[in-house]
Amino acid sequence: MWMVPALFVVSLAIGVPIAFVLGASGVVHALLMQDPYLLTMLPQRMFAAVDNFSLMAIPLFVLAGELMGFGGVTEKLAEFTRAVIGHIRGGLAYVTVIVGCFLGALLGSANAEAALLGRVLQPEMKKDGYGEIFSTCLTAAVSILGPIIPPSMVLIVYGVAANLSIGELFFAGIIPGLLLGITYMVLIWFYGRKESWPVRQRASLAEVGRTFLGAAPSLLVPVIILGGILGGITTPTESAAAASVVAVFLGTVVYRKLKLADIPKILERTGIVSASIMIIVAMANILGWTMALDRVPQAIAEFMLSLTTNKYLVLLLMNILLFFVGMVMETIAAIIILVPVFLPIISALGIDPLHFGLVVSLNLVIGLMTPPVGVALFTTSIVTGTPLERLVKPIWVWVGAAVIVLMALTYMPGLVTWLPRIIFKH
Repeated sequence: MWMVPALFVVSLAIGVPIAFVLGASGVVHALLMQDPYLLTMLPQRMFAAVDNFSLMAIPLFVLAGELMGFGGVTEKLAEFTRAVIGHIRGGLAYVTVIVGCFLGALLGSANAEAALLGRVLQPEMKKDGYGEIFSTCLTAAVSILGPIIPPSMVLIVYGVAANLSIGELFFAGIIPGLLLGITYMVLIWFYGRKESWPVRQRASLAEVGRTFLGAAPSLLVPVIILGGILGGITTPTESAAAASVVAVFLGTVVYRKLKLADIPKILERTGIVSASIMIIVAMANILGWTMALDRVPQAIAEFMLSLTTNKYLVLLLMNILLFFVGMVMETIAAIIILVPVFLPIISALGIDPLHFGLVVSLNLVIGLMTPPVGVALFTTSIVTGTPLERLVKPIWVWVGAAVIVLMALTYMPGLVTWLPRIIFKH
């Protein structure tokens, strides 16, 4: 069976797209099991993986995010936060973090957030003297708030893989996302003590009021998403559809920036992003299914538990493994492959799968800004025009800040479980 991991690693190393790496590894694994009937089941397993109502939330949230990006929602949020704290030293850096939190509640995607922040706020920071490297690294770091603050495609996929309530996972992501944003702000404060960043003129009360009125309608979107789920009015999928309708209304009627000519491009981008996620899910299910048949998850669980039954040490070992996996593998594919492997272990040790879901998700999401395959880092580099090689070293400061939050979540599960337990009355 050594051929399967060898094929996986070599294919990934030479740049084969992750979906085909997963599919090829699964097919080879099925062949090595020497059961010809397994091959006839593969198309069925691929279809079964994506034939899931919860996964329908992904294209709808992508659509809502694209509509808000084209409709001017993000610009209004940026204007309001800049008016409130733009006069503080490092104000524009703080604005980037706050807008990133808002965008996390609107987009749910690190790449989309990296592209928007890199296009809107990074040039402004650079113009104000924050430095190209600092502003670009901050943009890449803030972008990972997208997959943590709900709605989150990563949490949707984890919920499907672990058979958990996506609504509970969404509320579980709120405190970790805000904690990550606060940690970034603390880091900005330390940077600001030794940098001579410019201070903008304090906005007048009238300007703050004007920008607030402009941004207020944008806040309808997270209210509809989380309020609908909390009130039992909508499922996450239905709330995503409602958010898309509201985004169309805001873009066309309220802000009047969304044009009919934008719709084909929006639908094309939504289709490409959604299809890329779905094909990864389908291909990953082949490998996950053959691994389950071959009892690979059970073997790994038995091996890890033979090393130690101390759940704190097991969580540390898992975090180390996930950190390195996140550096080289696409987040959604890693969740589909690794979650079935880890579930027996956390079940045996009495670890809450809701808590573990945020640990897994944040750990793998950190990989989006780490070399060598940091997709959000690549996106930020391309959008801002900053050479990637200049970001490789300084980005580790922000990675370190995110790892501190990860360790806090790992060993203080209440940070994850408190809010959903209160809201859903468990």
